[in-house]
Amino acid sequence: MQITEHRLKGLFEIQPKVFKDERGYFLESYNQKIFENYGLNMNFVQDNQSYSVQGVVRGLHMQKEPFAQGKLVRVVTGKALDVVVDVRKHSPTFGQWASFVLDSELCNMVYVPPGFAHGFSALQNCIFSYKCTHVYDKASELGILWNDTSLHIDWQVPAPIVSEKDNVLLSFEEFKKINPF
Repeated sequence: MQITEHRLKGLFEIQPKVFKDERGYFLESYNQKIFENYGLNMNFVQDNQSYSVQGVVRGLHMQKEPFAQGKLVRVVTGKALDVVVDVRKHSPTFGQWASFVLDSELCNMVYVPPGFAHGFSALQNCIFSYKCTHVYDKASELGILWNDTSLHIDWQVPAPIVSEKDNVLLSFEEFKKINPF
């Protein structure tokens, strides 16, 4: 397993070893000891999965303390553009974003730590899976508008399909006024 820290500290891209043959493939998607060797000491308590048709954009979501979540994300089928925004107010990369193409053929993953807003766009129909370090708590939920003009995120989908809920999230400027991170 190859684990690489991104320039946004605490964010990691993970490429597991994939063993393929004529029957299919096998991979280890999580190994506590290997993750701990990279300083990733977490306890996953909830697994989530969603299906999205091509063009769907979900995000940008997060939860505030005491339910802030770290997430280990991947696609099981298809392809998605995973997007994270650093919202840790004292971080030197505050307000910067990064994206990763998660591809079921590559089996790559991203670990998103607490203090990041998270979303994705379905580049193909996809099943998106994520392990979380805290359970979902509706009262702790926060979000930033996916198409906020100050962030300039390129979601790489020509005609985004977005939920009503995600279309009325806070602008980044509004979020900065209440930022709990």
